[in-house]
Amino acid sequence: MICLNFALTIDMSVKVKDVIRALELFAPLPLQESYDNAGLQVGLTEAEVSGALLCLDVTEEVIAEAREMDCDLIVSHHPLLFRGLKRITDSTQVERCVRMALQYNIAIYSAHTNLDNAEDGVNYRIAEKLGLQDVELMMPRRVMVSIEDHEQPIKAGSGVIGYLPESDDSLQFLQRVKEAFGVECLMHNELLQRPIQSVAICGGAGDFMLDEAIRLQADAFLTGEMHYHQFFGHDQQIQIAVLGHYQSERYTPDLLFSVLGRSFPSLPLFRSTVNTNPIKYL
Repeated sequence: MICLNFALTIDMSVKVKDVIRALELFAPLPLQESYDNAGLQVGLTEAEVSGALLCLDVTEEVIAEAREMDCDLIVSHHPLLFRGLKRITDSTQVERCVRMALQYNIAIYSAHTNLDNAEDGVNYRIAEKLGLQDVELMMPRRVMVSIEDHEQPIKAGSGVIGYLPESDDSLQFLQRVKEAFGVECLMHNELLQRPIQSVAICGGAGDFMLDEAIRLQADAFLTGEMHYHQFFGHDQQIQIAVLGHYQSERYTPDLLFSVLGRSFPSLPLFRSTVNTNPIKYL
């Protein structure tokens, strides 16, 4: 893990570029996946920051919340922009959000798969919520990044594996997950007929890590999304538990709060109160 070894004093102004520096010391952009678009989405790096709103998703309601709280920076987990825009009108939610952010001079920065893949990143926070111990990256790799103008390798990886303090039976484990994350419902495969102690985790759309969890002989695999056909063929091999994408990552603003709070102790930081989950349950 990279130590954040700088903090701005109370009488110094904080700029967008300073916040970016702190976030990218913890989760450098080279850690992101090839399809991703993490980084500065809207705004100028030299703009001053009087307050930051931390959220999972950027929506019109979140931007309105930032304006009400006098925040001129939004830091999200999911990027607002995945693809290029040909126009900025009111025809799509993304275009409306960009227009609103520009209108109210609110910068937007997103830390996505780089934050997922960082050591002590999003998946570590999920493991912490579940009470796992001895947590390690599932597929560790070295990534060369530029830190303070020096190229150096840092450790990164997709997903983590850890251990419950004491083993659960399958039903106890699933109830533990449901209670820890306060989910409306929990999808799972057939109950495993052996104790569960080792748990592999990949938040969000993490079903691509199922085979690796099996290879590591994890007793259970916890993720946010899984395709229907991937549930087949693993009965009594591994306990699968699927929280929902939003539910697995909604504590990410807490992680962002921790990272930025260490570097900017006097900067007002707020967690969004908007529930941006687009999926409803009847």
